[in-house]
Amino acid sequence: MKVSASIITLNAAAHLDRCLDSLDWCDEVVVLDQGSTDGTREICARHGATVLDGEWRGFGPTKAACVLACRNRWILSVDADEVVDAALRDAIRALPDDPSQAAFRVDRRSRFLGRWIRHCGWTPDRLLRLFDRDRAGFDDAPVHEAVHARGPVGDLPGLLLHHTYDSLEQYLAKLDRYSTLGAEAAAAHGRRVTPAGAVLRAHHTFVRTYWMRRGFLDGAHGLALCSLMAFQTLAKYLKIWHAGRRAGAGSDGNEATRP
Repeated sequence: MKVSASIITLNAAAHLDRCLDSLDWCDEVVVLDQGSTDGTREICARHGATVLDGEWRGFGPTKAACVLACRNRWILSVDADEVVDAALRDAIRALPDDPSQAAFRVDRRSRFLGRWIRHCGWTPDRLLRLFDRDRAGFDDAPVHEAVHARGPVGDLPGLLLHHTYDSLEQYLAKLDRYSTLGAEAAAAHGRRVTPAGAVLRAHHTFVRTYWMRRGFLDGAHGLALCSLMAFQTLAKYLKIWHAGRRAGAGSDGNEATRP
């Protein structure tokens, strides 16, 4: 099986070397870059990856555009801060040239502030990441995108190691970005919420991740992570509420220009 690795990037230099090192067995690595200024392109060139300039269209459409730029049918979609471990690499290389499955799930393990998280809803985290692009592909979700397969799906051993959130500043920056994207997508579908509803949803997120999904077993890191996920939920729904309020104010011309 010939495999093309597909990656989208924006100022990903901090993790990219490690990611590309783990993909040196792939037949091709295609990187769709969104205007990086931190040395991302130079790191890609050093590893022999093909780097293309891309337009940001949201996560789903941008990743789909990167897939289209690949020359092989079988695509391994990897984020710039992820690493394919040896067991997963060997499992992919052992696959036949033309498997009956349209896609394969991989098990991702994520890191938060220096610790691998084993609960909090982060584990288990099985994702469709290896797929035949003739029978599977990304949806058009601007955030929390996913691969959908038109055919049977298999599971692979090994891990995709997600080296994310080395600092609280990183998490908070991503929290702001993801909550905005999530709010925009929800508002586009006519979602409305009150501040009280936002608080209730945030409370539910904490209960679900910390208690129901046993985040407490991850100790202080689990408490911090579940609290931040609850705050992200709060931020998303308050942004939906504020967007609806501004739209309503604009419709009668009374408050549209207020800060």
